[in-house]
Amino acid sequence: MVEDFVTPEPGLQRGAGLALWRQIAATLEGEIRAGRHAPGARLPTEAALSARFGVNRHTLRRAMEELELRGLLRTEQGRGSFVAEDVLDYPLGPRTRFSEIIRAQNREPAGRILRVGEVAAEPRVAELLGLRPGRRVAFADRLSLADGRPFALGRHHFPPGRFPRILEHLREEPSITRALALSGVPDYRRRITRITARMPSPEEAAMLEQSRARPILLCEALNEDLEGRPVEAVVTRYAAGRAQLVVES
Repeated sequence: MVEDFVTPEPGLQRGAGLALWRQIAATLEGEIRAGRHAPGARLPTEAALSARFGVNRHTLRRAMEELELRGLLRTEQGRGSFVAEDVLDYPLGPRTRFSEIIRAQNREPAGRILRVGEVAAEPRVAELLGLRPGRRVAFADRLSLADGRPFALGRHHFPPGRFPRILEHLREEPSITRALALSGVPDYRRRITRITARMPSPEEAAMLEQSRARPILLCEALNEDLEGRPVEAVVTRYAAGRAQLVVES
């Protein structure tokens, strides 16, 4: 284990014109790329790494922040720093199904319904569903996971009055596709997806287990039944360090 290092790292060059934190970042990056630290593995503590490189914690943190900004590490508050997992391709096309996409990449999908209820439709959601802003709509917040790691956080909105038991179904079954099927929509298609990026809120960063210093990918989408009627407007926030969105025609 790296924690066994108690003397300064001999490879660091003080006074050589290259900041110590940059040398530390380069050393750790080399170890990650060489496979010394596997994807998802937790790195040694700040104290252990500071002792290893013979630097103070401020210098060590600057190196760790650089690696996190470059997507090589992720930090979980109270747990430490972990090597970032492989980025998964996530195709966005006419038929977008989370579980199918994740299984196709030999990963295990899972989902949790975090909360359900009613909310006033925000302007973008109202536009997608063809409603006036502020109209009350049923919603469900769902956390999607791949191999047990948070992958996306979605808020799903449903047309008012059309699916009176949708929230009841979602309390029993965390699959949106299954809940829609139980509500009389056996199949549906993606009509439109808008993709942007922004910084996460503290809650989003905590739920997605990512740094607040890294952006998230934000998708606003409308799904319709095969007759062209809206069945769901969803706002999904993807952990940018784990998802690469692929737009399919």
